[in-house]
Amino acid sequence: MSGAFEMLRIANTALGAHQTWLDALGGNIANSNTITSTDEDAFQATYVVFEARADGGVDVSGFAGSDPEGRLVLAPDHPLADEDGYVRAPEMDMSSQMSQLIMAQRGFQAAVQVTKTAQDSYGAALQIGAK
Repeated sequence: MSGAFEMLRIANTALGAHQTWLDALGGNIANSNTITSTDEDAFQATYVVFEARADGGVDVSGFAGSDPEGRLVLAPDHPLADEDGYVRAPEMDMSSQMSQLIMAQRGFQAAVQVTKTAQDSYGAALQIGAK
């Protein structure tokens, strides 16, 4: 019986970690076009830092941010443009964000499947014990 509970516990840590990753990526993607003036920091993408647990699970150990300098973009018609026509945009690679989004979704789906399998195993063991 402990095997099914062990799978559920480990899958639960994976679900939480992947949900945090998905939330961070959603915020990054939603703010990928956030523009600020050149005297302000750019939007900082959030990167989730994971840590393996000794018991087989995973924890979110912290968060890292992208460079607040961002990148300067020439946009002389933008209302936040400086006297030289520049604004500050986030420094993030959208293709990397989308690739990470796919990985996070797949990891979440895998953890859900492990949870279902563990529940089925536990249910089958209960049925055996009931007979």
